[in-house]
Amino acid sequence: MDEEIRARLLKERADAVARLRGLVVSFDDIVEAARDSNLDDEHDPEGTTIAAERSLVGSLADANERQVAEIDAALARLAVGTYGRCVRCGGDIAPGRLEARPSTPVCITCAASSNS
Repeated sequence: MDEEIRARLLKERADAVARLRGLVVSFDDIVEAARDSNLDDEHDPEGTTIAAERSLVGSLADANERQVAEIDAALARLAVGTYGRCVRCGGDIAPGRLEARPSTPVCITCAASSNS
């Protein structure tokens, strides 16, 4: 069972890293395009601004970086035998929650209480 979990986490990690690489390229392309352009995109009513696109791509990259870190932490918990245990209360994380969010470190009760 641990090998199946590990394989799933590694696949999700590889997917997140691939998305991150693509976002970095997109970000660099946006910056490069803006450098070579004299467009006043801040006042263009027809479309999004270069700054808005750069911000969006940057936010998506940040989210993917966090996802990779969460997966790495889940792999570390798996290696030491604490995967599936809530890092806050020590209780079991429901199998359905782990199926939906395999890198989650907390049970649904603790997740809900931190969002209140």
